[in-house]
Amino acid sequence: GDRVFNSPLSEQGIVAFGIGLAVGGATAIAEIQFADYIFPAFDQITNEAAKFRYRSGNLFDCGKLTIRTPCGAVGHGALYHSQSPEAFFAHIPGIKVVIPRGPYQAKGLLLSCIRDPNPCVFFEPKILYRGAIEEVPTKDYTLPLSQAEVVQEGNDVTLVGWGTQVHVLLEVAKIAQEKLGMSCEVIDLRTILPWDSDTICKSVVKTGRLLVAHEATHTMGFAAEIAATVQSECFLNLESPIERVCGYDTPFPHVFEPFYIPDQWKCLEGIKKLVNY
Repeated sequence: GDRVFNSPLSEQGIVAFGIGLAVGGATAIAEIQFADYIFPAFDQITNEAAKFRYRSGNLFDCGKLTIRTPCGAVGHGALYHSQSPEAFFAHIPGIKVVIPRGPYQAKGLLLSCIRDPNPCVFFEPKILYRGAIEEVPTKDYTLPLSQAEVVQEGNDVTLVGWGTQVHVLLEVAKIAQEKLGMSCEVIDLRTILPWDSDTICKSVVKTGRLLVAHEATHTMGFAAEIAATVQSECFLNLESPIERVCGYDTPFPHVFEPFYIPDQWKCLEGIKKLVNY
């Protein structure tokens, strides 16, 4: 009972307390109820947790800290219960950022984060709490961090996403095969930081086309980093410009959520652009 307790509703305090516990040698798991409310803790994460080891010359660290937080669209979350802020945290050296696509991945990746010697931010797409059903082993197991997974192999287009978007892209791949005769390779990035560029580039060398999709806003979303790296590494292999299908550069809407999210049809239009270039 003493190991799990309700804290005061202060995100800055929750993370700061977790940092103190981790520095003292305890395994600390801090939970922020919604990713939209993680921003009061941003200073603690970026200026304390991420820099503790570097600042102390490796005398101290808070690598035993893991921060869990639900993120992403849920169908009725509107402005303050729908955001996907992973790109903010991808800009911070010293932490790891992980997003699972389902229950099996969530357990394996979360256990890896808890045991990793670096502080981790673990985003959980909240629509999957009720929407994802999988067999999850009761035994202990881990899945590797910083290793993307090729969920479906293909030859014509590479589709990259994470979290909920992986399920959207699998549907898109099916539609593209049926309607366009295009074979799509679907990759779940899984770890946003440090991310697995090798798996993505290897796929793009094969397909010559890349579409990256995420719910977060278009400008400076993590798709931009992926696109910049791939065009640098795979320039001569590309058959068309890299396509990004993302949320709009607006606050997350309520009744207009279906128009905002990068659904199957927006992604399919992106594939058509890649193929017809």
